[in-house]
Amino acid sequence: MCRDEPCQLGIDEAGRGPVLGPMVYGIAYAPLSEKQLLVDLGCADSKSLTEEQRDAIFDNICKQHKTIGWAVDVISPNIIANNMYRRVKTSLNEVSMNSAIELAKLVIEAGANITEIYVDTVGVPQKYQARLEQIFPDIKITVAKKADSTYPIVSAASICAKVLRDHALKAWQFREELITTEYGSGYPNDPDTKRWLSENVDPVFGFPHIVRFSWSTAEKILESKALPVEWEEVEDTGNPGEQKISKFFAKSPVKSCKPQSKRHQFFTERCLSSTSKL
Repeated sequence: MCRDEPCQLGIDEAGRGPVLGPMVYGIAYAPLSEKQLLVDLGCADSKSLTEEQRDAIFDNICKQHKTIGWAVDVISPNIIANNMYRRVKTSLNEVSMNSAIELAKLVIEAGANITEIYVDTVGVPQKYQARLEQIFPDIKITVAKKADSTYPIVSAASICAKVLRDHALKAWQFREELITTEYGSGYPNDPDTKRWLSENVDPVFGFPHIVRFSWSTAEKILESKALPVEWEEVEDTGNPGEQKISKFFAKSPVKSCKPQSKRHQFFTERCLSSTSKL
């Protein structure tokens, strides 16, 4: 049905603010002729609904799979923190926009006849809308604040994102041992969340994978409870603009008979490298 009729597509996220868990971007799309169906299903801002109401509406959306489609992108805490700790930082707004754009492309490339896109804003609405209009020039774009409470198709996307994020938190598989799950709402101002963070910080390796290290709440706890790290500065003794002659020759690959051991996933995900001295 979405291939034959002109359709609208809504985009929204869940879990932008918490210090724990992933951020989930969701999209929902349906024919323009089925706007009333979204209203009848009860699609409204996910934050105004109880968990039971969201779950019930999500189940009904899934039952209407011939008419309503949806998809989500789950962005892990590690990806969020690593992007913000890079030498050239990638802001959460940029991560959000890229996720939304890729989800929209996914649906369009799959053959859905999308003629209208509605987005709950990230940052300045005009800037976000201009970027989307450049990428999707033949589609009517609307980027607005509180779009999740104004446009039912955005509400549907919001509900899908929220339900999937809640499920991800409940089903989270801790790689670390002896971790309690009594961490409250996951928001920085929640006393239960703060207490859980304080009780589950390792002085060397920091927090479990569920934590966004780059959030100020986590950073403050690391500063007070984790061991300090000092980086040795290496002075450049060469003259400015001077190039070493070795730069003009390709390095020969070093052959070794020793088997190369695979680095543990813990170190690769945190971009940690070994050092020869302390």
